[in-house]
Amino acid sequence: MNPYALSYLSDGTLLGGLTALVAQERTTTAALLAHLAEVDARRLYLPAAYPSMYAYCVGELGLSEDAAYKRIQAARVARQFPVLFAALADGRLHLTAVVLLAPYLTQENIDELLAAAAGKTKSEIEELLAQRFPRSEMMALVQALPASPRQLAPAQVGAHEPMPGASCTRQLAPWQVGPRGVKLAPVSPERFLLQLTIGRSTQDKLRYAQQLLGHALPSGDVAQVLDRALDALIEKLEKRKFARARRPRPSKRSSSNPRHIPAHVRRAVWERDQGQCTFLSEAGRRCPARTRLEFDHVDEVARGGRASVAGIRLRCRAHNQYGAECTFGAEFMREKREAAGRKAETRRQEMAARAADEERRNAVQTQARAAAQEVVPWLQALGFSADEARRAAARCETAIDASLEQRVRLALTCFGPRTSLRGRVAPALAPRGA
Repeated sequence: MNPYALSYLSDGTLLGGLTALVAQERTTTAALLAHLAEVDARRLYLPAAYPSMYAYCVGELGLSEDAAYKRIQAARVARQFPVLFAALADGRLHLTAVVLLAPYLTQENIDELLAAAAGKTKSEIEELLAQRFPRSEMMALVQALPASPRQLAPAQVGAHEPMPGASCTRQLAPWQVGPRGVKLAPVSPERFLLQLTIGRSTQDKLRYAQQLLGHALPSGDVAQVLDRALDALIEKLEKRKFARARRPRPSKRSSSNPRHIPAHVRRAVWERDQGQCTFLSEAGRRCPARTRLEFDHVDEVARGGRASVAGIRLRCRAHNQYGAECTFGAEFMREKREAAGRKAETRRQEMAARAADEERRNAVQTQARAAAQEVVPWLQALGFSADEARRAAARCETAIDASLEQRVRLALTCFGPRTSLRGRVAPALAPRGA
């Protein structure tokens, strides 16, 4: 008997059963989000050989990319504002409503926004948010990533507590190659449609590349230009990341730094591990991560690990840090990361201060040059050549605050005793009406 054939049910029984199932689904959804939030907070996806919560939801739980993203985002914001669990369970909010509200929720406005959004449809909530938080009508083409280390789902996640040891790069779904506004979809066997918006500078580079390929690629086909550009980029990145070379040469560089990994070791390790994280779960599952990979010492450097082919392996950022936490303790590594963060922030502030100083110096120099240039026409009017006027005016660059007359007189000191110039200067600089 087919358990999903319901034609035998009466209308009243069918509707009653549907209402009960919807209520049960809401309760189940709230419980599911609570479980996801706790697994996310404990980072239990790492020992299961997944580099992120998103990858765990898709690979282990079998959720679709969109379903994983929405539930991760809702779980994180509900963990921060637990009242959302109850609102989902009793039907005041639906899952999409929580995702829409997530970027705007604060401790100060949670009760007000929750009451205002209760029972509303997606379009009604979008209108509500547009009224409360108006945005520019211009479409944002560039979006800054957060500087704090956090692990994000494949779209905007909003402001939540940072995940320790997690990546600040957004984990993208397999069919995504960038943020929203970029589409990559299959259209036929071995053919894909790429749709994106580019800026003026990118268009200029594309046109220039087409011009340079005029003989080899007369048609200027964008797909072929892009393919050649990617070939060149990949070759450059492979050389930088793991020292790949067409004709590898013996390395002549030696380093006393125990963390230095020679080029031939990086090449061999990358080829051996096939550009994939080598972390294995207890069940023998290998982490599928192929991005943000790092060369990791099998035996920690602090414990005498050596940079040999057998002593180095590939690990994604998440599992590299997870392994360090398992060895040295989560608290120790957290303190290390915080110390590194403080050091990086200090360097950033020092660089910003140096840049500000340089900008001030450039502004002073510009002002000084402008002050000197004002003197040049006066000197030329007195009969000096352009070159003589410019050389004499250069002396005025240190007298920015002086009046024009004072600067001209200062410049004239370059040409000899003042007595010899008094007759030429006095009429030109004399006050009006003298």
